Amino acid sequence: MDSHPIIVEPVPENDPEFRWAPVIGPETTAFLDRIVPENSRLDIADAAIDVLGKGIPPNATDVGRTGLVIGYVQSGKTMSFEAVITLARDNGFPMVIVVAGIATNLLQQSTERLVRDLRLDELGRERKWLHVKNPTMRGGMLPAFRDALADWKDPNTPDQFRKTILVTVLKNHRRLGDLGALLTSLDLRGVPVLVIDDEADQASLNTAVAQGEESTTYSRLVELRAALPCHTYLQYTATPQAPLLISIIDVMSPAFVQVLDPGRDYVGGRTFFYDDRSLVRIIPVQDVPTTHNPLSEPPESLLDALRVFMIGVAAGIIVTQNTGNRSMLVHPSHRTAYHLEFYNWIRDIFHEWKRTLELPAEDPDRQQLLNDFEGAYQDLAATVGDAFPSCDEVHGVLSFAFRNTRVLEVNAREGPTTPVDWRNAYGWILVGGQAMDRGFTIEGLTVTYMPRGIGTGNADTIQQRARFFGYKGRYVGFCRAYLEQGTLMALRGYVDHEEFMRTQLIQFQHSGQPLDEWKRAFILSPALRPCRQQVIDSEYVRGFHANQWVWPRVGCASSDVVAANARIAEDFIGALTLEPDEGSEGRTQAQRHSVAHGVRLIAAMDDLLVHLRLMGPKDSQNNTGLMLQLSLALERDPNETCSVYVISPGERRRRSVNEEGEIGQLFQGAYPVQPVELRGSVYPGDSAVRPDDQVAIQIHTLDLDREKERVATGVRVVAVWVPARLGVSWIVQDQSIGVD
Repeated sequence: MDSHPIIVEPVPENDPEFRWAPVIGPETTAFLDRIVPENSRLDIADAAIDVLGKGIPPNATDVGRTGLVIGYVQSGKTMSFEAVITLARDNGFPMVIVVAGIATNLLQQSTERLVRDLRLDELGRERKWLHVKNPTMRGGMLPAFRDALADWKDPNTPDQFRKTILVTVLKNHRRLGDLGALLTSLDLRGVPVLVIDDEADQASLNTAVAQGEESTTYSRLVELRAALPCHTYLQYTATPQAPLLISIIDVMSPAFVQVLDPGRDYVGGRTFFYDDRSLVRIIPVQDVPTTHNPLSEPPESLLDALRVFMIGVAAGIIVTQNTGNRSMLVHPSHRTAYHLEFYNWIRDIFHEWKRTLELPAEDPDRQQLLNDFEGAYQDLAATVGDAFPSCDEVHGVLSFAFRNTRVLEVNAREGPTTPVDWRNAYGWILVGGQAMDRGFTIEGLTVTYMPRGIGTGNADTIQQRARFFGYKGRYVGFCRAYLEQGTLMALRGYVDHEEFMRTQLIQFQHSGQPLDEWKRAFILSPALRPCRQQVIDSEYVRGFHANQWVWPRVGCASSDVVAANARIAEDFIGALTLEPDEGSEGRTQAQRHSVAHGVRLIAAMDDLLVHLRLMGPKDSQNNTGLMLQLSLALERDPNETCSVYVISPGERRRRSVNEEGEIGQLFQGAYPVQPVELRGSVYPGDSAVRPDDQVAIQIHTLDLDREKERVATGVRVVAVWVPARLGVSWIVQDQSIGVD
C-alpha cells in the first residue's frame, strides 16, 4: 500500500485519542448531499471524522483498534456508519466489512439500505465499490477481491477507478467462518480495513466466558479480526452495557468511545416518559395475557389503541397527501401463540370496522362506530394541535384509510419472517415479538401496544423494544405507547440510567483517556440487570445508599496512604469556618465536636472526597457508588450543601481492627444506655450527629489496635450520611482487581 499516497493531517493536540485526520472527499460529500438532512450534515460529518480518526490511519501496519459508537434507539446509527464508510473510501481504505444483524431479514434490510444510500446499483455510476453479500470461497469472489486490492497498490490506477470492497455479512458463525476463510487466502498485509459491527452487544460477545470457553459466533469474529492485520473495528449500539462490562482484556473490549448526538427531530425516552406523559398509556392488569390471566376476547385497551391508530392514519393521509407511512406495532409476548391470537383478533376487528364503515351514512351501526371513534379523535386532537384535520374531514377518509392499511403477523412461526413492502400501503398494523426488536425498522411508527412484561429484566433488551423512539418530531402528537405497568416503569427508569451513562462517557470521551480507565459505574433500577450475565466474567456490585452512613471498613494502610489522607483532611478542615456543635452540657470532651453548616457539596467532593485513598476493594466500589449518587444530586441541584463535622477535635479515638484491617465499629454509641427512657439524652451517639435531610460528613481521627497491639496511628476516616431523598440504585464493576 505504500505506493498509494495518503494525506494524514496532524493530530489535534487537545484530543490524545484522535490518531489522524480523515479528509472529506467526493464519496462522503455525495452521501451527505443526497441522504443526510441539511441541518444535520455538519454533525454527521464531524462525528464520522471523529470516529474514523480514532481508529487506525490508512498508512498503519499490523495493528487493530476497537471503538464503541453509542447512539439512542432508532436515532440514526446506520446513517452514522454509512458516513464513516464513505469517509473510509475517500481516505484510502480498500475494504469495508459490515456485520449486519443475526437474522436474514435484518441483513437484507441493512444491505438494501447500503445499496440505495451508496448508489451501488445506480446505472452509469463510476465503479467505486465492489459489493458482495455473504461471500464464500466457492462463490468465485477470490480473484475479484485480489484484483481490487491490486488496483489499490498500482500507482498507475486512477483513484476514481479503484474499487473499495464492501462486504455485508450475517452475524452467524457459518457465514463469518466462510468470510474468514476467504480473507485468510488474501495478502492483507498493510491493507487498512474498516469493520462495522452493527448491534455489537448482540451475539458478538462471548456468551461462554463464565465456563472459560468461547461461543461460536464470538470465535468466528475473533478469527476474522486475526485475518485482518490492519483494521479498525467499530461496535455500533444503542445499549452499550455489555461491551462496557466485559473484561477489559477481551479483544472485543473497546479502546475508545464516541457518543452520537441525535438529530433535531429525534424523539426518545425523555419525551415519552418525562416531557409529555400524555403520549403514554398504562395497559390495565386485566388486559395483560399471562398463564394465570388467559384472555378470551380482545381487551378494551387494545380496541382503544386501534381506534387511535386508525384515526391517526386517516388524519395522516390528509396531512401528508398519502405519502410516507403510518404504522402500529403490537408486541404481546415472546410466545408466537399469543402473536397469532392477537393477530386474529385485530384482523377480525379490522375487517368488521371496515365493513361497517362502508354501510350507508344513515345506517345506525355505522353511526355507532363513528361515535366510538370520537374519543380517539379528541385524544389525538389534544396532542396534535392546530394541524389536526376536522372531525368531518377525518370521517370522510376513514374508509379509504382502512382500505389502505394492512394487518401483518411478523415472526418466524411459519418460516422466515415476512418482509414488509412499505410501498404497497400507507398504514400497517404489525403483530409480532422478537423479530421486530433491535435492528428492525418500522416506518412511521405512531402507536405501540405492548402488554409484554420485563421478563428477565435485562435493561439493554428492554430498551431495544422501544421501537417507538425515532425521528418523529414532525408527527409526535400522533404517537401513543400503550405499555404494561412494569415495562413502563422500567423504561422510565432506563431514561435516567441512559442519560447519566451518556453524560459520563461524553466527559470521558473528551478527556482523551483510554476507555479501560473509565470506572464502570451506572445508576440502574434494582428491578433491572444491565445485560445478560453470560457475557460478564468480572462481577459487579449493586448498591443503594439512602438513610445510611457510608464509610471505609478497611482502616489499615501504608504510612504513605495514612499521611496523604491526613494531609487532605487537614487542608480541607483548615478552609472551613468551624463552630462547636450543639448538645447537652453533660457530654464528655470526646462527645463534643466542631461543625461547619452550609458547606457546598461540590467543594466537599472536589477538595476532600475524591482525593481520599481507600484500601479495600469493597470500600472502593461502595465509594464509587457514593460518588455517583452525589454527582447525580449535584446535576439536579448544583447548589446542594452539606454539614461537615470534625469528630472529637484534638483527640484520637481507639478502635480495633481484624486480621484484614477492617474496623469493627466506627461510631461511638448513645449515652446513657440505661434506663431505656433516658437513652441518648446526654449524647445521641455519633450516627445521630447529622441533619435530617441533608448530606453530612464526619471526619474521625483514629488509633487502630489489633489484639491490643497498636498497628496504626492518626488514621483519618471519613463517613458520609446520604439522606433518603438522594437514594438511587447503582452498579459498580471494578476491573482493576486481578488485572495485570
